[in-house]
Amino acid sequence: MIEISTRQSSTSPLLELSSLSVHFEKRSAIEDISATIRTGEIVGLVGPNGAGKSTILRVLAGILPPSHGVVRFRGNPVCQPDRSVVYVPQRAGVDWTFPVNVFDVAMMGLMLTRPRWKPMTSADREAAFAALGQVGMLHLAGAQIGALSGGQQQRVFLARALVQGGDVMLLDEPFGGVDAPTQDLFLQLFARFRASGKTVLFATHDLAQAAASSDRVMLVNRRLIAFGPPREVLTDTTLRATFGGQAILVPAGTPTTPAIVSSVSAP
Repeated sequence: MIEISTRQSSTSPLLELSSLSVHFEKRSAIEDISATIRTGEIVGLVGPNGAGKSTILRVLAGILPPSHGVVRFRGNPVCQPDRSVVYVPQRAGVDWTFPVNVFDVAMMGLMLTRPRWKPMTSADREAAFAALGQVGMLHLAGAQIGALSGGQQQRVFLARALVQGGDVMLLDEPFGGVDAPTQDLFLQLFARFRASGKTVLFATHDLAQAAASSDRVMLVNRRLIAFGPPREVLTDTTLRATFGGQAILVPAGTPTTPAIVSSVSAP
C-alpha cells in the first residue's frame, strides 16, 4: 500500500478491517486489506470494475464471510448482518420485474429489522412516507418500481435505507446511472448523515465524484492502494497503481476543489 499521512481520531474506530481477504473458487476478490473507518465520516471506495469494491461492502454488511482476516464493528467481530449497518446494493443486481410498488419497497426497510409476525403500524407507514418525502418520491408511492427511471429507483432504495435507520450506510454505486438532481440530493443527504453522526461508505468508479464528496478516499484494486484525504490520495502515482495506467490527473478548477480525476485511457 502507498502510505498516506492523515490525522487519526482519538476515539476508537467504528469499523476495522484487519488483513481482510476473500477468495472464490477460481480467483481472489480482495487480498490482505487493513483499514479503520471512523464515526461520522464519508468514505469513497474507488477502483476499477472487478477491484473488489462490492465484496468489501458485503463483508462489512455481514452478508459475505471473509476467507481470512476479520471485520469489527464497534470492536466486535462482524459475523452476520447488524441492524445498525444498512447495505444498499447496486441497481443492476435487483429484479425490477417483481410486482411491488414504491411504498412497499420503502416499507421493506422496516421488515428487515423486526420479526415477520409483528404487524406494521400507522407509525411505520408514516415513517415510510416520510422517507419517500426526503428523497422526492412521495408523489410516486403507488407506482410499480420497475416502471421508474434509474435515478428514481435509486432514490427509492435510499428511502428504504432511511426507514431502516442505522448508524452506518454502505452504498454500492449509488451514483451509477442517475441524473444530476439525484446526485445533488444524495450529496445533501450524505452531509446530513454525517452531521447526525452517521458514517457513509460508498463505492464508485467516478473519481471526480469521490474527490468532491468524500472526507477520505480508499483506493482499491484487490489490495488497498491508498487511504486518506482526497487531496493526498488522488495523485498520479496512486491512480496509476489503482487503474494500471488507465487514469490521468486533471488540474483542479478552483483552489477549494480537490483535483478532478478521469479514468479515460492515458496517451
